[in-house]
Amino acid sequence: MLLADMTLAQSQPDSVFGLAVRGGVMMIPIAICSLIVVTVVLERLSVLRVRRIVPPTFEEELHRTINARGADAGEAMCDADGSPIARTIAAGLRSLPLGHDVVERQLASAGETEVHTLRKWLRSLSVIAAVAPLLGLTGTIFGMIRAFQTVASSGESLGKAELLAGGIYEAMISTAAGLLVAIPTIVLYHYLSARIERIARELDRVAVGFVQRYALGLPAATPTASA
Repeated sequence: MLLADMTLAQSQPDSVFGLAVRGGVMMIPIAICSLIVVTVVLERLSVLRVRRIVPPTFEEELHRTINARGADAGEAMCDADGSPIARTIAAGLRSLPLGHDVVERQLASAGETEVHTLRKWLRSLSVIAAVAPLLGLTGTIFGMIRAFQTVASSGESLGKAELLAGGIYEAMISTAAGLLVAIPTIVLYHYLSARIERIARELDRVAVGFVQRYALGLPAATPTASA
């Protein structure tokens, strides 16, 4: 009995790497998916900051520049700034002589382009969230096939249950790994999507203020503080 317990303890993996090795070949694409998720999330977190998309002093500097030196100077300031909101407003400044309808269309088009850019790589997260559990399930099916094949090819009448249990144990590792990748990926996808929606609302607020101030001549809304 003691010998059996020692053998079982030695057979169990003592590290994450050991579990990954026992999970079979499907652990490789699952590991690649996890690396892609980490890379995309870190890259998007560095990009999706409101202060980077809409600098806190941008509106004040823009109004001061336009009032002091005109729309051409404001456009030059936007080109020099290079932030997403600056590129959006620059499109509106270039179309000011064409009337407020054209200005609104240009701002809407430029804003949609910027939001589309902010969603870069985000679709890959949704794809991985859907594919990772399927990869894990595929690995489990392969493992189950190997387990039953081992039992079927064994000529001994004893020990078959142990062989089958060991094979199932290894087969389930890939399913667990797939779920461990998919679940946080879904959460992070929705978190980043919510960030983009908040940034899109901020871009829209600044664009509406620009139209009211320069295209329609109405009093612009008071800017709200951005987090």
